[in-house]
Amino acid sequence: MNGILPLWKPKGLTSHDCVMRIRRIFKMKKVGHTGTLDPDAEGVLPICLGEATKIVPFLVDTHKTYIAKVTLGASTETEDATGKVVQQKEIHSLPSHMTVQHVLNQFTGEITQVPPMYSAVKVNGKKLYEYARKGEYVNRPTRHVNIYELELIDEDWQEPNSFGIKIICSKGTYIRTLCVDIGQALGYPAHMSALTRSQTGDFTKEMCVTLEELEKHSNKEQFLYPLLSGLTHLNAFEVDKEMSKKVSYGQKLPRPKDFKENIPYVLTYQKRLLAIYQTHPENEEEIKPIRVFNE
Repeated sequence: MNGILPLWKPKGLTSHDCVMRIRRIFKMKKVGHTGTLDPDAEGVLPICLGEATKIVPFLVDTHKTYIAKVTLGASTETEDATGKVVQQKEIHSLPSHMTVQHVLNQFTGEITQVPPMYSAVKVNGKKLYEYARKGEYVNRPTRHVNIYELELIDEDWQEPNSFGIKIICSKGTYIRTLCVDIGQALGYPAHMSALTRSQTGDFTKEMCVTLEELEKHSNKEQFLYPLLSGLTHLNAFEVDKEMSKKVSYGQKLPRPKDFKENIPYVLTYQKRLLAIYQTHPENEEEIKPIRVFNE
């Protein structure tokens, strides 16, 4: 059984928990998720089954859309609502919507983030949260991420001192950290008090299925999407019948004129996914396979 399952991850489960449940429900081991979603967050979590596990790195690389709530007046050690409060500031006068939107505009485009201490980023071979749980602080490497859209979505302030934002961003973006940085720019300690991922690549909330729905349906394969649906963000190249045989064997091929360097291409024959190829790193006149599929 091969395909992509757009799962609506519930609050309270880790992404790994969801993978384990899917393995049990589908009675198969070859299952992987496409980008960790915090346990207290809910939303779109595409799960790859069978041959689809080969495209996990490419699905991880797609744009993500989030709806988050920023709460001003208190920051926490985890940067979300689950952590211990480490700083507080009384709010006498809330910023205007115009002021908030002006600050949000400052975070649009390429920005630099410092990963939170409670994250899985590794420093010296250990995950940051392992240091944090022991009360140890380490210098964290900065990372560059892209915020493609960032907008205020609440017309009125919510209690307590919170507002909603919609974010479309690149992989590797820490929404918790973004909420904290937005608060600081407004002059207040802040944290992320809620998070929903509403879209990953082309997979939306409307396409998703819940674990409960999966468990009660006998025909579970009906919820799977073809592998190509997770690769729409890549360039596609249709090959002829003769070349399709060479591609299926994973052979190196002469580089077509339209192939750009260092960009992966999806190779198809009669709209059927065959492989993902890229320019050969040692010979720019050739292309070589990154993944070959056996659907």
